[in-house]
Amino acid sequence: MTIRLYDTSARQVRDFVPLTPGCVSIYLCGATVQAAPHIGHIRSGLNFDIIQRWFRHRGYDVTFIRNVTDIDDKILRKAADQGRPWWSIGYENERAFSNGYDVLGCMPPTYEPRATGHVPEMIEMMRGLIERGHAYVSDGNVYFDVRSFPGYLELSNQELDNLRQPEGEGETGKRDHRDFAMWKATKPGEPSWETPWGRGRPGWHLECSVMAHKYLGPVFDIHGGGIDLIFPHHENEIAQAKAYGDEFARYWVHNAWVTMSGEKMSKSLGNSVLVSEMVQRWRPIVLRYYLGTPHYRSMIEYSEEALREAEAAFARIEGFVQRVVEKAGHVDPAAEVPPAFAEAMDDDLGVPQALAVVHTTVRQGNSALTADDKETAVARLAEVRAMLGVLGLDPLDPHWTGADRGDDLHGVVDSLVQLVLEQRQSARSRKDYGTADAIRDQLVQAGLEIEDTPTGSRWTLRG
Repeated sequence: MTIRLYDTSARQVRDFVPLTPGCVSIYLCGATVQAAPHIGHIRSGLNFDIIQRWFRHRGYDVTFIRNVTDIDDKILRKAADQGRPWWSIGYENERAFSNGYDVLGCMPPTYEPRATGHVPEMIEMMRGLIERGHAYVSDGNVYFDVRSFPGYLELSNQELDNLRQPEGEGETGKRDHRDFAMWKATKPGEPSWETPWGRGRPGWHLECSVMAHKYLGPVFDIHGGGIDLIFPHHENEIAQAKAYGDEFARYWVHNAWVTMSGEKMSKSLGNSVLVSEMVQRWRPIVLRYYLGTPHYRSMIEYSEEALREAEAAFARIEGFVQRVVEKAGHVDPAAEVPPAFAEAMDDDLGVPQALAVVHTTVRQGNSALTADDKETAVARLAEVRAMLGVLGLDPLDPHWTGADRGDDLHGVVDSLVQLVLEQRQSARSRKDYGTADAIRDQLVQAGLEIEDTPTGSRWTLRG
C-alpha cells in the first residue's frame, strides 16, 4: 500500500513517504477573513478534508494545521470603509468560514492558529533572516532580499529577470522592486505591534512560515492550498523558511479553482456564490458531493445544471441506502473499502474513479434488492457506507442525520413528521387528494423532501 500524490515542486506524481512512519503532518493555507466564504473558498477545505480522511483510513496519525489570516490589507480597507474595528470584521468572517466548513461536514483541524497570535515568533524569524543577510529594514518595513536565496521561484518555475512582484501600499525603500514585505511599517489608524525596527504589522507571507514552523517543526510532510497561492504566497513562504534554516514542506499539493464563465470565482469579480446562500437552496450533503467528487486538481465550472446532476447522482446512492435500511435495519460500514476504491484513492486521490466504484456497488446492491437477496444487499451497503465515509458523504453518519447535535432533534422531528404523514395517508385513503397535496406542500415549504414508496412515505431534509 503506497499513497501517491502530485507534488507541484517535482511536477509529477510521487510515492508518499512520511517523515515519521505511520504519521502525516499537513499545513493548509486557510482563510483570509475579509469576507464570508463562497464555494470556491470552501473547495480547498473540502479537498483537504478528503485527503486527511483517506490518510486516517489508511491508518495514519494525522496532524492537520489550517491557519486563519486575520490581518490583511483587504481587512483593513473594509474596516475603514465600514467604520468598524478591523478585528470585528475578521472575527465575523472567521465564524462564517467555520460554519461553512462545519455545515459541509469537514473534520476540524488539529489546530487552527491566527496570524495575530504569533507576532513574537514573527519577530524571531525576521531577526534571524536579517542576521543571515536575507532580509533588511527600510523605512520601518522589513523586506526579504530575493537575490540572496538561490532557490527562489523553483516552485512556480519562473525567471527572476521576468518577475513582477505584487506590492501593497506603503512598501517604500526597497533595494529591488522584486523583494517582498515581511513586515509593514505602521500607518495612522492601523493596528500595530512593537518590534526592534519600529511599530508595524505582519505581511501576508511571513505568518505561514512562522506558524508551520511552530506547529509542525522545521520540516513536515505536506503543504497545501489553492493553485493561485503557488506565487507569490507559497514561493515566498519557501524563501523565508529555507533561508531561516528550515527544510520546510516535502510535498506541495494544490487544488484547482471553482470557476464561473471560465474565470476564478472571486469576490472582486462579483461572481461568487456564498456558502450561506447555497445551503439554503441545496442540501449541504449534495453541495459537498458537487464540490468534493471532482478530482482536486480539476477545475469545477459552476452551473445550476451541474448541481442538479450532482443532486440526482447522490439521490441514487441515498435511495439505495434507505431501501436496504428499511428492509434489513441498521448496517455498519465495512472495515475495509473495496480494493478498486482503495487503488483509485491511493493514486493521487482519484475520487472520480473511486466514486465510479461506489455507483457500481450501488447498482449491484439494487439488483440484489430486486432479487430479494437481502444478504448480498446488506453486504453491498456495508461497502458503500465505508466508501462514503471516506468521502464524508455517508447519509447515515450522525453529522447528516442530526444525531451528533446532543439533543437528538432528528428523532423529535421524525416523530412529528410521521404524525403528519399519517394524516396525509389517511386523506389519500379517503381520496381527499386536495388535503393530501396541501399537507405535502406544507412539508416541502418547511424544508423537507417527501418520497412516496411502496412501503410508505419517507422524508429527508432539503438543507
